[in-house]
Amino acid sequence: MPDAFNARLKHQCQGKNNRLCIGLDLDPDHMISPYADSIEGLEKFGREVVEATIDFTPVYKLNMAFYERHGSAGYALMERLIRFIGDRAIIIADGKRGDIGNTGRQYAKAVFHALGADALTVSPYMGKDAILPFIADAAHGAFVLGLTSNPGAEDLQLRKCDDTPLFVKVAGLAHSLNLQQNVGLVVGATKPRQMQMLRDVTPGLAWLIPGIGAQGGDLETSVKIGNTTGTGIVNVSRGILYAGDGSIEAVRTAALEYTARIRSFL
Repeated sequence: MPDAFNARLKHQCQGKNNRLCIGLDLDPDHMISPYADSIEGLEKFGREVVEATIDFTPVYKLNMAFYERHGSAGYALMERLIRFIGDRAIIIADGKRGDIGNTGRQYAKAVFHALGADALTVSPYMGKDAILPFIADAAHGAFVLGLTSNPGAEDLQLRKCDDTPLFVKVAGLAHSLNLQQNVGLVVGATKPRQMQMLRDVTPGLAWLIPGIGAQGGDLETSVKIGNTTGTGIVNVSRGILYAGDGSIEAVRTAALEYTARIRSFL
């Protein structure tokens, strides 16, 4: 398997003919009993979701907040789930870190080595100094927050700087740092016009595309634009984890339905 993160991501996606990223955001407030009643139940649910979908799912994303809310027990659960997935899929830790110097390097060690994740979401607000610690090792990747799917993205990201929207400048920075082929961009599915603009200025860059399903992003547009020149993975969390009656059978069915649609657009 290729060493650079973006090549590893592409390898997994092509091997499973899929661009689906399942968000393992284990929220007991939305889960059925007995899964929701304990850390052991959450782990059982997480493992069963993985086992039910790993044969066709190339990427899993763990939003760290859903684990850290439980303190040390939740952090340990996150470690165990990542080890359980292993090298069967790409694992993204969604922690939105973004600090400089030695602090950034410690975050990188925590996520890539202690946790064992393959990639991390990174905030670029402090500039390239906040990204570099997470891309020092080509085998590990950083998905830089570029154009997010939330309404508040307009507060800063769509503002112009020297007549250029800030999100375009961030995308250009991410593209310029992709020297080891391990930088990606977070691009929300709820803004299709801006998505096309970003793909034009980030040829070949990997994308992580949230906002499908509950947030109203269009799947077909996201898959087609996201995979024009680079690997664009589509993240779905609630639309899969809590589909139907909340059973593992319903989870697998929902994931297969998304997969079939994604494949039809590739």
